[in-house]
Amino acid sequence: MQAPQSLEALVQHIQSCYKDLSPQFQIAARYLIDHPTQVSILSMRKISALAGVQPATLVRLAQHLGYAGWEPLKSVFNRQLRMVPGGYADRAQALVADHPSESADWIRGTQAQSANLLALGAANARAMPEAVERLHRARRLHIAGFRSSHPAAFSLKYLCSLFRPDVYLLDNTAGTLDQDLRHLGPEDTIVLISFAPYSREVRQITEAARRQSCPIIALCDSKLAPVAIEAACVLTFTTHSGSFFPSTVAAQGLVEVLAQQLLVRAGARAVQGLAHAEAQLHDSGAYL
Repeated sequence: MQAPQSLEALVQHIQSCYKDLSPQFQIAARYLIDHPTQVSILSMRKISALAGVQPATLVRLAQHLGYAGWEPLKSVFNRQLRMVPGGYADRAQALVADHPSESADWIRGTQAQSANLLALGAANARAMPEAVERLHRARRLHIAGFRSSHPAAFSLKYLCSLFRPDVYLLDNTAGTLDQDLRHLGPEDTIVLISFAPYSREVRQITEAARRQSCPIIALCDSKLAPVAIEAACVLTFTTHSGSFFPSTVAAQGLVEVLAQQLLVRAGARAVQGLAHAEAQLHDSGAYL
């Protein structure tokens, strides 16, 4: 088999053979995928020290994956790094410098958001049915998204709560996330929404899910996202933006489609629950 030449192809290859790797190879592979920028800029010895493996392990892993050695493997990460845009402030500066008063800029921004939405179908055509089935069969749904991903997570929780009672939002209010994670079980499912740069809570949730055998459905910007490596199913969205900040429009669109498909899969029972919830909202005076 030819060695993968893109980071996306590499992570898919590692995911497919991860369970068959030796423990040391698993440690090394996980570190490489979780820290692609470090792989690009640090030496092999530094990477091995940070990962907690010997330098020779990285060389043997590269060869096991089909590369002649470490440098050809590292070049895949180097190519990806050149594609990564700058930080928020850098993009904001470029935005102001290049287009200080051009009124058409907002139109280009909406066009980028529309393209992100259009990409959802092709990106998730295969994974969506599996994600819906897993969520439908779950005893309880735990939904999480932090910082910029929180609005999409809250929307999904709100929409699903309209037709099923077993939906919970995982957050870190008052630093109590660890207490909520104690209640995870193998019959539950977590929906974890995240995009780069990834919040530290993502790792906390994935580690807890692994310990308690609770499957994760990842909604993220890449199959290289830290949460995607161990997720049972991955749905992706793009965050391309003409602004200084990644666009969250596609993430919001994805959760709305996911909620819709969950309702359809649940059928008459979900429709009945939705009608009951809607009636209660009107009767309680929640709406003007």
